[in-house]
Amino acid sequence: MVEPLETALARVRAGVLDDETLVRALASGRRKGQDRPAWKRVELRYVDLKAGRRLQVTRYDDTQAHTTNHDDPAAALDALLAEPFGNWHVDTATETIQVRVTKSGDAAVGVQARSGPAPVREHDRSKARLLAEDDPVLRELGISDAHGRVKPTRRAKYRQIEEFVRELAAALDDAGDRLRPTADRPLQVVDLGCGNAYLTFAAHAWLTRVRGIPTRVVGVDVKEQSRRHNTEVARRLGVADEVGFVVGGIDDVVLEVRPDVVLALHACDTATDDALARAVDWDATLVLAAPCCHHDVSRQLRDAEAPAPHPMLLRDGILRERFADTLTDALRAGLLRTRGYRVDVVEFVGSEHTPRNTLIRAVAAGTDRDRARAEVTGLSEAWHVRPRLAELLDR
Repeated sequence: MVEPLETALARVRAGVLDDETLVRALASGRRKGQDRPAWKRVELRYVDLKAGRRLQVTRYDDTQAHTTNHDDPAAALDALLAEPFGNWHVDTATETIQVRVTKSGDAAVGVQARSGPAPVREHDRSKARLLAEDDPVLRELGISDAHGRVKPTRRAKYRQIEEFVRELAAALDDAGDRLRPTADRPLQVVDLGCGNAYLTFAAHAWLTRVRGIPTRVVGVDVKEQSRRHNTEVARRLGVADEVGFVVGGIDDVVLEVRPDVVLALHACDTATDDALARAVDWDATLVLAAPCCHHDVSRQLRDAEAPAPHPMLLRDGILRERFADTLTDALRAGLLRTRGYRVDVVEFVGSEHTPRNTLIRAVAAGTDRDRARAEVTGLSEAWHVRPRLAELLDR
């Protein structure tokens, strides 16, 4: 429903200031035609300190988080409500409120009943895990032991899962009411190149049991062995009706239902381009891709003449490879913008197999496509490269 922005923000204010029921609130994006807010996004929750309950506000800029605790929640919240955020998402113990500011300056508001874990009030953020250490998925995958403690040798994998789920949460909140899953039409997620499906199962567990979102997940991998192994894990977890696996390549897999969310994590070289192109073909609302290696553009740079005054960037192999990483992902982000996606390239923890720690997070939200085309063309021509994703999207 659409209502005056003032009314919608009053609804948000009431939900956030109820310290007994608030689970979490998030502000993100910017309003059409207005300056950017002071922060990329802001998260709010209540914490219990020795001095009493406080509103904890975590503000994110391009590189880090800044956390403060406030004994006057109303004053802290009113300052944030005055910022030109384009989206507000509020989870309480009983409902989810989503507010998106429209082009006209009104608010599109969605309210859904919800049920989930009780609000977490511990001040120590390490206790506020998105997936608890004793989660059945983590035990079944061998990350946690029988007592529900993460094994010392699997700490890196657990951290990867936590950071992935955190980025998925940010993307889901940013999408707002562009995604409206129901019991009859669950959220459709595909994980391209899922391997052993650690993140596939983690995504399903968090979406269904923490966020309470009806979800159907399909993992895709070229290995039949992976399909059999992952299908057995799904059976033991009791989620085989909601988490399935198929054998296929990224560029030729056929899905029964068009996916809303496409995941492609640590796909090597141009496999990431294949995944991004499939996401565009499917008109997916959310895309999360963590590229692995970037050989394609690096090979092209080896034979290219760098534009003045930048030849030194290509002179040494190690610098050329690192520059190729940056150039490749910048062009991928730009190409997604030419197809109407709002794109953030953020830091993502690397797996034990690769030091790559970049995540491309895209939301189908409308962008200045002409500007994006001009930027992609200018960058490609300046460095004499033709990214694989451009070829795939032009087919």
